[in-house]
Amino acid sequence: MDQVNIFKNFVSSGNLRLDTLLKFTAEIDKMTQVLRRNLLVDGSRRENDAEHSWHISVMALLFKEFAVEKVDPLHAVEMLLVHDLVEIYAGDTFAYDVDGYKTKAEREKRAADKLFSMLPEEQREYIRKLWEEFDSRSSPDARYADCLDKMQPFLHNMLTEGHTWKATDIRTVRAQVEQRMSVLKDFMPEIHRWAVSCMDHAVASGWLREQ
Repeated sequence: MDQVNIFKNFVSSGNLRLDTLLKFTAEIDKMTQVLRRNLLVDGSRRENDAEHSWHISVMALLFKEFAVEKVDPLHAVEMLLVHDLVEIYAGDTFAYDVDGYKTKAEREKRAADKLFSMLPEEQREYIRKLWEEFDSRSSPDARYADCLDKMQPFLHNMLTEGHTWKATDIRTVRAQVEQRMSVLKDFMPEIHRWAVSCMDHAVASGWLREQ
């Protein structure tokens, strides 16, 4: 969907700042068009970025008791709501796409520059700071958010019989999943133990390759 079509019926408020925020709000609706590899848990279709961001934001309100450090779930929600906005322009990079990850950081930086420049200066700085904090995992809240970002698609995979582990040209093996879920080992150890049990089950069920 191009920008002309998005804004052809836009009615100005007469306030430049308000118009800017309204147009940014419309622009980020494009997240609903960015499809991820995993399915919804009912297996009916692929999940989109907006659904993923909503889901893990709710998770942030629920799982704080399992973190070994004190976390502010509302600050985690702030990061989780914006962490994938750049994929509107950069696209989603599949978790196990080694080649895709070689260009991911640069693609997403260019996308952040483009998207966040639409905002007024102080809001641009606020949103970008949240995005950068999540990306750097530089705080307990960011590490908590990162754990949730890994947990949610893992749960979806388990509930859809390893859909993305099986239905891909990128051959996923257990060691790759273990590496991705290792962020939980020290920060949310009880959930990490659950994930290991799930991987055992996935291998035994033929959803995940041992090697």
